[in-house]
Amino acid sequence: MLHVKNQTRGTTLVDAGHVADSFWKRFKGLIGTKNLPRGNGLLIEPCNSIHMMFMSIPIDVAYVDKDDHVVALDPEMKPWRLGKPHRTSRYVIELPAGTLARTHTQVGDALVVKR
Repeated sequence: MLHVKNQTRGTTLVDAGHVADSFWKRFKGLIGTKNLPRGNGLLIEPCNSIHMMFMSIPIDVAYVDKDDHVVALDPEMKPWRLGKPHRTSRYVIELPAGTLARTHTQVGDALVVKR
């Protein structure tokens, strides 16, 4: 079970998430997900950009570097969009839409990730 805390803000991003670290898990991502409840999320590694093709719900996306610092954010990314590649991103965390705003997550924040 994946847990992600924003250490900088003292907030929890994910308390019941999963990791996609194989080709097929990364390829599928959240495709087919109709509802992503608060506290859920998907960490995709390695990953420096995402696509929203075949998605049916908007999501928040945090791009994170090798030191677990947020390097970019795509809040409320809509289906059928392409995310911008972020060279320094080692992984991304896909979250329910509104999570980034609710947790006040910003670029530069330090995360604590427990897999």
